[in-house]
Amino acid sequence: MGNEENLTGGNSSVVVRVGDTVRRNSGPWTPAVHALLDALRASGISRVPAAAGLDEQGREILSFLPGDVVQYPLPAWIWHRSILRDAAALLRQLHDASVELAQEPLSWQLPTHEPVEVVCHNNFAPYNMVFRDKQFAGVFDFDAASPGPRIWDLCYLAYQLAPLIEGGGAGAPEGPEVLARLDELIAAYGFPFSRRDVLETLGARLRELADYSDGRAAATGRPELGDHAAMYRRDSLRMVRLAEQE
Repeated sequence: MGNEENLTGGNSSVVVRVGDTVRRNSGPWTPAVHALLDALRASGISRVPAAAGLDEQGREILSFLPGDVVQYPLPAWIWHRSILRDAAALLRQLHDASVELAQEPLSWQLPTHEPVEVVCHNNFAPYNMVFRDKQFAGVFDFDAASPGPRIWDLCYLAYQLAPLIEGGGAGAPEGPEVLARLDELIAAYGFPFSRRDVLETLGARLRELADYSDGRAAATGRPELGDHAAMYRRDSLRMVRLAEQE
């Protein structure tokens, strides 16, 4: 095996690059994730990793997606509307390619959400994206995928890229532009969701995410996760107020 290079991005697991592959710890959900990646690649989607089984250490093997990953605070160019549109369009492609797999009895890491329509990425956000020349080029980190409704995924992308998150970052759109970007994201996804539906679903999702983050904070002793939970609850209340205005 070649030299291992630690990679940034993704979630809290250790991820390393070996040549043109990525290695990360596997789990009971890994066969389902690899089935999803196989289905996506078979449908012609190349902007996701390809799965290649497990290595001699039991880690999953994925193809490496070349490009740049972003760190926080996010760079100002992340708000270019082409990134918003391209990300939403790819999310739609992923969902459409996963419809049949969503109905199969597989073991996923996160709970299923009803109604089951597609396999949701569940973490489709800038920190799991690859960029080339400041253009959206792909998405990785499918370990949190699980079946659910399309809007469950779309609302989280809106949270991160409209952005609807508290303190979106330097140069982030604000005020009426945020809702205009939400409309553009929905249009690029190509499904007739209303603003109100997206905002209400996001409020519910953030409440669930807050509970999860509090649990992780207690289990790991990482107080910053508790801070995240508090932000998610504030944002959830704000989404409820915004939805009521629609």
